[in-house]
Amino acid sequence: MPINYVRRLTGRQRAAQANRHLGVALAFVAGAANAGGFLAVKQYTSHMTGILSSAADSLALGAFDTAVDCAGALLAFLAGAASCAVMVNFARRRQLHSEFALPLLVEAVLLLAFGVMGTRLQAIDVIVLPATVMLLCFMMGLQNAVITKLSNAEIRTTHMTGIVTDLGIEAGKALYWNRDGQAVPRVAADWKRVRILASLVSSFFIGAVAGAFGFKAVGFGAVLPLACVLLAMAAVPIYDDLVAVRR
Repeated sequence: MPINYVRRLTGRQRAAQANRHLGVALAFVAGAANAGGFLAVKQYTSHMTGILSSAADSLALGAFDTAVDCAGALLAFLAGAASCAVMVNFARRRQLHSEFALPLLVEAVLLLAFGVMGTRLQAIDVIVLPATVMLLCFMMGLQNAVITKLSNAEIRTTHMTGIVTDLGIEAGKALYWNRDGQAVPRVAADWKRVRILASLVSSFFIGAVAGAFGFKAVGFGAVLPLACVLLAMAAVPIYDDLVAVRR
């Protein structure tokens, strides 16, 4: 990746175009980690709606062990998002270039751990869940918080429900029949927003397909290229901070 492009992509100074490009890249990573992770741990880890619903169903059916597992996944996701907020605010108060790169660096390191030690992590129970599930939920919470903070909550990458809902709203606007002569604002779709939303959904899906096929072919090692991409995106702002410290 060109250095200046990466600096714009993950650096402290934000632009709408950089947010969109980073969102598409992270949606691919989220899709690959979510789909590949499902084959590894038999559980989707990017969206908490299903996990909360599963917890409620389990309580109603008396499956308390499953409900506790869901609570563990929820807490791991929550911890990931909270960790991102701590890192971003730490860097922001010190005016570091790596304000958003630090969480991506942590996610890359965790993905490396997942790829290299996935089989061993499956055998380790962290409170109630295997370490692999906790790790994936933590990473998804971390990543979703990163893109949420840098885009002022305009972009999400780890779950598609809200994005597909927004696409449906824009489709409704596009199909709406505006009668001529009415003294009210016309209803019209925001096609720029449609393109952004469609690119996020497409990137997530393509990443999911790649992650599923990759895990099926090579197992946990399929996430290693994803970790390398995240490392590459985080490297330049972190390097800028190291250079600034030496001056």
